Order: sequence, then C-alpha cells, then structure tokens
Amino acid sequence: MNREAHWDTIYSTKAGNQVSWFEAVPSVSLEMIDAAGAAPGTCLIDVGGGESYLIDVLLARGLECLAVLDVSDTAIQHARARIGARAQVVTWLSTDVTADWFLKPMDIWHDRAVFHFLTDAEDRRRYRERLGQTLKVGGAAIIATFAPDGPEKCSGLPVARYSPESLGEELGAGFVLMESRRHLHRTPWGTDQAFQYSRFSRVQ
Repeated sequence: MNREAHWDTIYSTKAGNQVSWFEAVPSVSLEMIDAAGAAPGTCLIDVGGGESYLIDVLLARGLECLAVLDVSDTAIQHARARIGARAQVVTWLSTDVTADWFLKPMDIWHDRAVFHFLTDAEDRRRYRERLGQTLKVGGAAIIATFAPDGPEKCSGLPVARYSPESLGEELGAGFVLMESRRHLHRTPWGTDQAFQYSRFSRVQ
C-alpha cells in the first residue's frame, strides 16, 4: 500500500476536525510532555503530527526546537497554513517514519497513533531504528496506540493494539516504562476509542 497516497487522500477530502483522531486540546499528550520535563529549550519531534494542534500549544508555551513529521505532505501544508508565520520556527518533514530521514538529536519523541499502523515487522524495526537515531539517551519517548480493547482498524487500515508492557517489549531493553495511562478518546461523532499512552525513558 502507498501510505503517502492513502493519507493525502484522507487529508484532502476531510476537514481537520472531521477525522476520528481530532483533538481540540491534546491534553494527555501535554501532560506527559510536562512530566518528561519539557521547557523552552527542549527539542521535540511530533511523529505523525499531521494537522494536530499539539505544535500550536508548544509554540505558545515558548518552545522553538520543534519538528513535525508526517507521511502526508497535504496534512503538513494544512498545518503550516493554520499556524502562519510561526510555522517558520518548526522543522517540517514530509516523509514516512520508516523511510531514510535524519534530524538532530531530540529530547522528546512524541507519537500519537503512528506506531499502531505498523503491522509489518520490518516497518517496526525501521521505526525503532529512527527512534534510536533521533532520541537522546535520557530522552523521553511518548507513544500512544490503541489499547488491547481498542479498534482493530482505523481509516480503513488494520492496526496492532498494545498494552504498555507489549509496547515496551517492541521497543526493547533500551527503553524503560516510566508511566502509562488508559484514555478513552471521544471521536467527533461521539464514539469512544480506547487508547493507551506510555512514556518511556531511553537508557542506552
């Protein structure tokens, strides 16, 4: 499957507040970012950031070392247009997380609902490779996936569901689970989706 074409179609045909993952305020992500010790000098990458409002909030808090990665250039262009002049502060990466891309070392890796789409073992290996190349030792990996009782598909694609423990097994011994949280996300049309958010510390 061509992931870029799939997600470009989604973002070209639906408004940002009409997709199931829309959050007006990404509260759980922000709480975990705060728990990771984010400050104005913190460097953070939002993997699969798309049209998320997370970057807007972080910019408003004074963070300037920010990057957004998304496979859909359409989503990135929408986000840049919404943010306006402040978008120049952000490094924008229009690429698949499993592709060959590079970024300076970051303090926080944030991923809300990308990893669970990687149902192929080789894609997960490449994700871990990029995570290892990008996140500093001592940095935080905040990853949200569908929980074991969450949806089996999203946007027409199969997903892999995780508990904090099974996600930790995927990441490997170099990551220690610091906290996890179950979260029921309410979609724009009023249904609930069970997520689990986990914050890991990179130890090696």
